[in-house]
Amino acid sequence: MNPQMSHMTPGNYIPTEYLPVLLLMLVASAIGAGALIFGGLFRLRRPYKEKLMPYESGNPPVGEPRERFSVKYYIIAMLFVIFDVEAVFLYPWAVVYDKIGLYALVEMMLFIAILVAGYIYAWKKEAFKWD
Repeated sequence: MNPQMSHMTPGNYIPTEYLPVLLLMLVASAIGAGALIFGGLFRLRRPYKEKLMPYESGNPPVGEPRERFSVKYYIIAMLFVIFDVEAVFLYPWAVVYDKIGLYALVEMMLFIAILVAGYIYAWKKEAFKWD
């Protein structure tokens, strides 16, 4: 038994291993807050019309800022994210494929079949048509 562990009671235990992490968090927070305060106190304040306009790559704004988008836009965006995130699972599989063997190949073929089925379903529902 560890001699330090024998006299630890719930009231006198101080986790000193976390002290460097706490100090790092305090220093990082102080630097961040200090930079914001310093910038707020000493920056120039010269507002003019162009500076107060919403930023749009230096171009004058076109249309209303609260313009509604078609639902198709969001569907295509979600499909892109879904297929992109699921494709990320191929990389770790490829790295350890030689260690896992035939079982991994069958599992990945099943995974890809599910992805293809989802892609075909979205295609048949005309989710990829941009009007």
